[in-house]
Amino acid sequence: MNDTLQLLSLKDAAIVLCAAGLVVPIFYRLRISSVIGFMAVGMAVGPFGLGALANEVPWLARMTITGHSGIHGVAELGVILLLFMIGLELSFERLMTMKRLIFGIGLLQVALTAGVLIGIAAMLGVPAKAAVVLGLGLAMSSTAVIIQVLSEKRQMTSSLGRTAFAVLLFQDIAVVPVLFIVGLLASGGGGAGGGEDMGEQFAIGIVEAALAVAALIFLGRRLLPPLFRMVAATRSADMFMATCLLVVMAASLITYLAGLSLAMGALIAGLLLAETEYRRQIEVTIEPFKGLLLGVFLISIGLSANLGLAIRDPLLVLGGVVGLIALKAAIVAGLGWLFRIPWHTALRAGLMLGPGSEFTFVILSLALGYRLVEPETGQYALLLTVLTMALIPILEWLGRLIGESATARNPALPEEAQVAIPREDGAPVLVAGFGRVGQMVASLLDVHKIRYIAVDNDPELVADQRRQGRPVYYGDMAHIDFLRNCGIATASGLVVTMGHPAAVEVLVGLARAERPDLLIVARAQDADQAAKLYRAGATDAVPETVEASLQLGETLLAELGVPMGRVIASVHERRAELRGAIQSLAPDKDVRTHSRRSPRISERTRP
Repeated sequence: MNDTLQLLSLKDAAIVLCAAGLVVPIFYRLRISSVIGFMAVGMAVGPFGLGALANEVPWLARMTITGHSGIHGVAELGVILLLFMIGLELSFERLMTMKRLIFGIGLLQVALTAGVLIGIAAMLGVPAKAAVVLGLGLAMSSTAVIIQVLSEKRQMTSSLGRTAFAVLLFQDIAVVPVLFIVGLLASGGGGAGGGEDMGEQFAIGIVEAALAVAALIFLGRRLLPPLFRMVAATRSADMFMATCLLVVMAASLITYLAGLSLAMGALIAGLLLAETEYRRQIEVTIEPFKGLLLGVFLISIGLSANLGLAIRDPLLVLGGVVGLIALKAAIVAGLGWLFRIPWHTALRAGLMLGPGSEFTFVILSLALGYRLVEPETGQYALLLTVLTMALIPILEWLGRLIGESATARNPALPEEAQVAIPREDGAPVLVAGFGRVGQMVASLLDVHKIRYIAVDNDPELVADQRRQGRPVYYGDMAHIDFLRNCGIATASGLVVTMGHPAAVEVLVGLARAERPDLLIVARAQDADQAAKLYRAGATDAVPETVEASLQLGETLLAELGVPMGRVIASVHERRAELRGAIQSLAPDKDVRTHSRRSPRISERTRP
């Protein structure tokens, strides 16, 4: 029996990995969102797809997934890591600036959408309790898919992304009272004392949840920074990774035991770490897990699609899909107008928020277990949820066309009205290594009010500099994913001050390959290493031995009475000659064209 279960688990894992390694790249080549690719795999190999033929065609059983149990836990872990990553991109301060949207448009969207859907279901003859469950369930929108699509399009920090996220965040919070309502309906609601008991349980549950969140925030602020500092001091990538996963799981478990969702705990953990020096390294560490596990979640959603209903009554399914999206989009667009959000942004957000949600599955599954909803009605609602979620990438594309058309007609149309949250603007200079040399460079940048982001792999040094208010992060810049996370795509320059020669050469090479136009100034130990850095693509390489000798010579000549003007001119001239000699050791002519500062130095040598 155990061998059979292990074999089934390995088969399911092989199918998921096959989707990640083969199917999704094909969709990428076709410029189709990976979201659709994963969900299409789930629909194809699920119990309502090829799995339905497994009994008649035995060999299909080896290539299909016949149930959710094997991947359900892994799928939920994908959503948990997604919410954790969202928290890392925000902070409590930034979240508070969005409270008007979260508890304004978010609250109204859930209330209005649920109310209208309940009314429509009642008009169609659905029993009152079932209508309430369907209305509340279908009012939710998919945090996992929407955030994934917005991240792929790099729209998370845009007006569209922040508006959609505000609504999604309130919906995540609203899941708790919605589940209580489902339990209240299942208990009979207003029976003798039943309603009062459930009302009391509801109040107790809310208090417990609030206390759990407060305790998590209090303990997290005090325990997480020293914990990560201690782990980072070991310089063990495996231990750092294990600690990241431990924090996510522990926070999720605390909120789950308090009656909240697992994902809410992960979001809070991300928010707690967002303002620490470890945020960028954590993002790089978690990202590969999040991407793959989120793919598992999307496959599990595809497994739930009973396509037989669509074949049996296509017009009913099509009408439900179009009607649900149109209704929710219209409500969000109207609320956007009320909250002074540009109409095209509100409409784009409405189109993305129109489909159902992963929480719809939780709510409907619970209701089906309580027999509040007829099985056929529940299957129909689940099918609508799956199909509409699969359409989110297409709806994002349609909304983008609407936005581009509106902007073309009115170029002055405000894009960020009423939804702005604090963010770091401008192209920063990246400072790799924040020892004495890096700190001196940073102090000069501060004098000239040039923004910078510094990185060092010494946790104690980083913690000390953070206490002084400097934008220093823990991490290893000699990895391309970390470089991208630090914003190399928009950086105005890179200063490499690290003392390890091999790491400096690797970093310069990675940065030049990523940004051929980037200004890169690197510290070198001697002339030989400087020549290597020029070959790797440095704009300028500054050898410590050469600079020390030039400064000694400058001081000596000045003390011997040589006029300072002539001293400075001769030193600059000698520096240019030495730099030219070092560059001549780099035979790659194309690489040396990056050294664009040399002519300016030559001009300064003139007395």
